[in-house]
Amino acid sequence: MDGDPAVEPELDSFSLTFPLPYRVAFIIVLAVWAWGINLHYLYLSGIDVPSLIRYPGRSSPHHPTHHLSTYRLATVLSAVFAFALLVFWAFTHRDPDLVLAWDWLPLLYLAVLIGILVFAPFFKSLSHSGRTRLRSTLRRISVGGLAEAKDGKFGDILLADVLTSYAKVFADLYVALCMFFRSEGSATARPDRGCGGTFMVPIVMAVPSLIRLRQCLIEYGRVRRGRITESTGWGGQHLANALKYSTAFPVIIFSTLQRNSTGGQPPPIGYYRAWIVACIVNSLYSFYWDVAKDWDLTLFDAKARSVPDLTAFGLRRRLHVGPPALYYGVIAMDLMLRCTWSLKISPHLGRMADWEGSIFVIELLEVFRRWVWIFFRVETEWIRNMNVAGPGADDILLPDYHNNNIQGPRYQDDD
Repeated sequence: MDGDPAVEPELDSFSLTFPLPYRVAFIIVLAVWAWGINLHYLYLSGIDVPSLIRYPGRSSPHHPTHHLSTYRLATVLSAVFAFALLVFWAFTHRDPDLVLAWDWLPLLYLAVLIGILVFAPFFKSLSHSGRTRLRSTLRRISVGGLAEAKDGKFGDILLADVLTSYAKVFADLYVALCMFFRSEGSATARPDRGCGGTFMVPIVMAVPSLIRLRQCLIEYGRVRRGRITESTGWGGQHLANALKYSTAFPVIIFSTLQRNSTGGQPPPIGYYRAWIVACIVNSLYSFYWDVAKDWDLTLFDAKARSVPDLTAFGLRRRLHVGPPALYYGVIAMDLMLRCTWSLKISPHLGRMADWEGSIFVIELLEVFRRWVWIFFRVETEWIRNMNVAGPGADDILLPDYHNNNIQGPRYQDDD
């Protein structure tokens, strides 16, 4: 039964079939497919993503498009994943002892996956330049670094934002490795999220938010060192963004304190209440920022909504990704998925939220939310860059919307 590890320490049915390392690998492969779909749809919408992230364009029309190269890489990764999982099933037959004994096999696949995705020079035909760019970007942002605008700053921000949604996936990867190297441990055993000490997993989960927080402070410093104008402002927006990422830390801290309360007694009610407050602040602040700042929608801006030709309530004049109904649906979805933590409050769903299958689904939902977020964040950056006569690309613009000229999947005013 897929239940509470404190009561059922043996392997649950889900982990027998789909051990933790394979779940991590599945989400990584899924991310490659998702990025390819992002590139493909935005390309069809007339949005040049490579130019926004300062990625070199194709030198010849005969070269495959960026999304096609990404699809090819994802296909190879998926084929290797399917082969590795089938081999694991063939050797283990869902037998608990064999699942524990063959734990090196999924870790070997993870090493191959990371090698193909980031390092392997023998797959040069599969988006080699893209993987080279990924390595350089990861090196820069791994300590919270941020390129200048002309060198691909938006790409750094986009990737770092994506990493925040993979915080739990990174924590699971750490847990799998920790259990593998632990004496008498196994990477395919029931996940021990206390492996390595009380604070190691929380620290791993906090790192992506720390990266984005430092990037925001770097942007603030650049504004303060430059010439302050009406369009650039004094940098307060970047401090507010840094504050948003800092709200993730109380959630992690109080969750850890609850999980590690001693004496076998329920955690103090104060920890639980503080955790709920921290979750509410983080979720609502992040939701507001998604809608008002990352997507430049006017839902929370009464002054912007009063513009006479803003015919779609709470949106903006230019819509590239789809019709207004799509934006309303995405806003509602973003709010719901920002609040998945609320499942633990329910007396009926709280226990289910701690099952391994449920944890995996919640991780998938967050990855899905971020995938959808990318479409609208990139669209917003594209619109900001189109307004070359107005404020700079780093500023929040008064959104504009017209839906008078529709061509295919592209919704915008072409005047």
